[in-house]
This record gives sequence, C-alpha cells and structure tokens, in this order.
Amino acid sequence: MTSRAFTALLVCILVWASAFPAIRLALKAFSPGPLALFRFVVAALALTLYGMRRGSRWPQKMDLVPILLCGILGGAFYHVAHNYGQQTVPAGVAAFLINTSPVFTALLARFFLKEKLLVWGWVGMLISVCGVTLLALREGKGFEFDSGAFIVVLAALSASIYTVRQKPLLEKYTALEFTTYVAVAGSLCLMIFLPQCLREIGEAPLKINLAVIYMGLVPAAIGYVCWSYVLSQMPVSTAVSYMYVVPVVVMTMAWLFLNETPGRYALPGGALALGGVILVQRHGRVPVNPKPETPNPNPIR
Repeated sequence: MTSRAFTALLVCILVWASAFPAIRLALKAFSPGPLALFRFVVAALALTLYGMRRGSRWPQKMDLVPILLCGILGGAFYHVAHNYGQQTVPAGVAAFLINTSPVFTALLARFFLKEKLLVWGWVGMLISVCGVTLLALREGKGFEFDSGAFIVVLAALSASIYTVRQKPLLEKYTALEFTTYVAVAGSLCLMIFLPQCLREIGEAPLKINLAVIYMGLVPAAIGYVCWSYVLSQMPVSTAVSYMYVVPVVVMTMAWLFLNETPGRYALPGGALALGGVILVQRHGRVPVNPKPETPNPNPIR
C-alpha cells in the first residue's frame, strides 16, 4: 500500500467514525429522509465547486445508468436506511452492523470482480466479526436484533453493492469525479424530501444544522473521495477489511467526547477486530502487483 493510499484510508476511517454520533445528534431535529438530503446537497455542492476548479470531466453517456445506480445505493438508500436505523440503534451497535458490509463486499467481489481471498483472509474476517460482536455487547443488554437493526443491515448490504459497482468506474474516472457524480445523483434521488427538509432546517437549532453541514463536507464529501481513491489502489476485499476498525474508533470517540466509559468487552473486542484486519492484510489475500506511486492513474484531485 502506498503512503497516499494509507493516508486516504486513515482519513476515511476517522471521518466515517465521527459520523455515527453526529447522526444521533442530527436525528433529534431531522427526519431520516430530509437529513440524508441536507447532507448530500452540502456534499454535492462542495464537490461540484471544487471539481470545477480542478477541471473535473463530465461523465460519459454510457456510464450514466451505472452512476445513477451508485447514487441510489451508496447515496439515497444507504443514508436513509442508516438514518432510520439509528433512530433506535445506539451509535456503537450501528457501527457494528454497518461493518458487516465487508463480509457482503468480499462475497460480491468474489463473484463479480473475480477477487480472491485465501483461507486466512476468511479466518481474519471471522475474527473481526467476533471482535465487533463483543464491541456491540457494551450496551449492557446484549445484542437485540430489532427492526432498526435490520434496516441498518440492509444499509450495509447496499453499501457493499455500491463498493463493488464503483470499482470498474474508477478505472475511467478520478476519485473526485466519481464521488461528485454519486453525490449529485444521490441528491436528485432524495429531492422528494425537499419541502420537509426546508421546513426542518428552519426549525432545527443552529448546532444541529452545523452538525449536518459537517457530515456533508467531511464524512460524505471528503470521506467518499478518500474511499474511492483507496478502492482505485487496492482490491475491494482487502480495502473493506480495514472497515472493521471503525467500531473501535466510534467507541473511542464516545469515550473521549461523550464521557461514555467503554464496557468490559471493549478491549478484547477491539483487539480481535484489529487482529482480524492485520491477518487479512498480511496473510489473507492473493498477491497482486503493486501500483507505482508515480505516475498516479487516479489521483485525489
């Protein structure tokens, strides 16, 4: 992994982890659909303006349908479902549920992208699943698979399909270009919530509106660009294995900023989650020829 890809991956993990508590805060004033629209319009505007300065290209006509599909899966459906789920599911448990997506993604990549994981790769994923399961038990009541949790799992499946579907498109477009297309497509799909969104923006406290703007600029815009860049530099099944670190970061943020003391399962769960990621990375994947640092075929622009 190049230093640039590692930096992009680290940023992605940190900013996506920060979105979980921010969503919990925003849902105090916003409904799930309007929240997703507000967040994606902010991301789409920021990415479009920056892309114009950087000379981003328009998408080719033949790619409009795949891009729209990615906008629906990775934008509209994923975020609405995630928001609905977090109305009842705590941030830590939601982080665990969303991070079942690497399992779905590895399976999809196996059949659609012909990517292969060795036996140790599957073992590493199983270890990480066990780790994030322990992390989910921090709530004290065990893991309750209610309707909200089921909706979050559907969001995870949607994110997995989005991850696999974008891989071929990243061979034609830069990470910035592709993320801009998805943000615009997702915003258009969510326009049915526009009247309600405008009403809720006017009624929401300033700090919550600022939290949503943060989610649009940082976890959505910057996070998605970084993720697309990471996927352009390594196999999908390897990249998604790092997402098991996100619940660990979510728990740490809750401890540092919300005074939530980690439960007794936090340390062993975190160790297992990180250990599984290391096992997948070092021993679980089929070796591929590394991409040269320069020239970079798909830079973050």
